[in-house]
Amino acid sequence: MNKVLVVATVASMIRNFCVNDIKVLQEKYEVHIATNFIFGSTNSKESIDEFKHDLESRNIICHQVDFTRSLSNIKKNIKAYTRIKRLIDKESYEFIHCHTPIAGAFTRFAIRKGNTPIIYTAHGFHFHKSGPLINWLIYYPIEKYLSKYTEILITINKEDYKLAKEKFKAKLVKYIPGVGIDIRRFCNINISKQDKLRELGIPLDSFIILSVGELNRNKNHEIIIKALAKINNKQIHYVLCGQGNLKEYLMNLIKELGLEKQVHLLGFRRDIPEICKISHLFAFPSHREGLGLAAIEAMACGLPLITSNVHGIVDYSKTGETGTTCSPKNINQFVRAILELYEDPEKRNKYGVSNMKLAEKYEVTNIEAIMKEIYDLLGEKYETTS
Repeated sequence: MNKVLVVATVASMIRNFCVNDIKVLQEKYEVHIATNFIFGSTNSKESIDEFKHDLESRNIICHQVDFTRSLSNIKKNIKAYTRIKRLIDKESYEFIHCHTPIAGAFTRFAIRKGNTPIIYTAHGFHFHKSGPLINWLIYYPIEKYLSKYTEILITINKEDYKLAKEKFKAKLVKYIPGVGIDIRRFCNINISKQDKLRELGIPLDSFIILSVGELNRNKNHEIIIKALAKINNKQIHYVLCGQGNLKEYLMNLIKELGLEKQVHLLGFRRDIPEICKISHLFAFPSHREGLGLAAIEAMACGLPLITSNVHGIVDYSKTGETGTTCSPKNINQFVRAILELYEDPEKRNKYGVSNMKLAEKYEVTNIEAIMKEIYDLLGEKYETTS
């Protein structure tokens, strides 16, 4: 059986965004995965260990590569580049599918003089219309240079697709609407809301704003916390699911603003659909998003959205249709958006019903069909040239 390689910087990226691709690939190939299973993941160590064990139980070959999530760690990056190059030189892969900027860059650079076709999925370029200049200066020239070693470049939002199509040199640029979600997992939830609230230690009469995502600067959770402080309504609670290096900063901010009883940092969770079910709206205030899987999952659960108005988020989040969009730097806009939905249950219900319908576009079976076509395209090319 021919072999293919899937590469990403950290294992949580594979776990959260690539399992459907792997499922499609296993129908025809022996699948290898190269990533950092040890450090850098946004999921808990236990969940990553379980994930790796599950992969191996399905005869997927796992390779540890010490990728880092920062370009500044030169010593470790050189080690990671050497490791991925040796792996590619040793094995004969029909093609390679890489994800994430650092792993994608190292893999394409390692293969630039070879004949192995590469697919690169850009889960949101770091440079975009409202992005900082420094990202354009660093990431844009790297991605443009490496695009000429890319057989197929996949983008998951329309802004990135337009830029890649016009400026980059990949042989083929494709747009797909994300990595897909299992609609049934989010729309068929039957739980006791009171029991779930008691389990989480949240008062039964609370109005709940939910966010799901890594605790980092880009996710911009602090603006919702600051908005709550301005609103000063003890019935409104903010539930945050995720872990990351900003946890201590957010805890200090919560304490400083006197919101210890209203903001709940739940860490990594396996019960996101259930938490969606007890929530009243979903907040997604990121500075940058390739698309935003968590927000689309919330839509599938029937929640109205309050989001930032940038990058891939605007592909689906529309003021007056899905909820309200705001500037990621404007606290007052978020305050008004929260109060509008808090005070108007009919509007929340209207947006929620609309969002469940809109989320169907991102159903996983639709994405799997597109990825199968892409993989078959590369497989046919390999067969004719080998």
